[in-house]
Amino acid sequence: MSEAHDALSRLAPVLRVRPELQDFCRFGGSWRISHPPAGTGWAAFHIVTKGGCSIERPDSLPVRLEAGDVLLLPHGDGHVVYGGSGRELREITTTYRDHIRVKEIEGPAVQAELICGRLHLETASENLLLRTLPHVIMLRLSGVRRYAQLIAMIRDELEAGRPGAASVACDLSSALFVMLLRQHLETEPPTQGLLALLAARETARAAAAMVGDPAKPWKLDELASLAAVSRATLVRAFRRIGGMPPQTFLTELRLGLARNRIIHTPDSFSKIAAAVGYQSEAALSRAMNRRFASRPGAMRRVR
Repeated sequence: MSEAHDALSRLAPVLRVRPELQDFCRFGGSWRISHPPAGTGWAAFHIVTKGGCSIERPDSLPVRLEAGDVLLLPHGDGHVVYGGSGRELREITTTYRDHIRVKEIEGPAVQAELICGRLHLETASENLLLRTLPHVIMLRLSGVRRYAQLIAMIRDELEAGRPGAASVACDLSSALFVMLLRQHLETEPPTQGLLALLAARETARAAAAMVGDPAKPWKLDELASLAAVSRATLVRAFRRIGGMPPQTFLTELRLGLARNRIIHTPDSFSKIAAAVGYQSEAALSRAMNRRFASRPGAMRRVR
């Protein structure tokens, strides 16, 4: 088993990918559309199902996409998508199919189709994963049958607009992006961050133990024993690979998980505190305020 595959296997119990499909675009001729930053904790994506287009981020050269290509912007950078010369700001009409915006240009025959949206990585701490990914991940998937079939199914659901199409397409997209991340990590094995900690021999067992049970009051001796290394070796390895010692990693893990549940679930603060290893709601609130300069109540009000 490759190190990247092993790392993903360890992360699988806490890794969930939640896509938000926003637009099904069907354009012809020359067109241009701007996308603002996706927001904190969100990654922007585009799936090209027909034709081609170009995507340009500020201070970067354009990236050309063709049918079957998937582009992911893990840090949610603002960008422009265009076809043809990209100089024309043609009027785009918008209709809705099961909560998905369908954007079209009247007149020219459809030459390009894109599925656009954003993606939330629901991990124990999205920051520990996202900070290690590049600004652009692009995979050319048209020659891989299983990806091509999955993309075709997503496109067909949105095109047909049957009841529940958005929900079905989102579920299919979740599978697609887990596969996308897996392929990227197998192609470019991580050298730092959460996945690298889960892949490295010196840190894998200790990191996996904390990811698997973040509420447990882990001691350094216990973690070193699991990793079959000395305390000093474990600390050095965590600092080199993850940029922090084991106990700080555990704190980041707990607070990232707590923040995710506060924002995305209705769970009580006391239940969340217990689930991530804090003895009281007040203790969790103080820790969240130190880390994020915001308390749980404020986080939930702005979700």
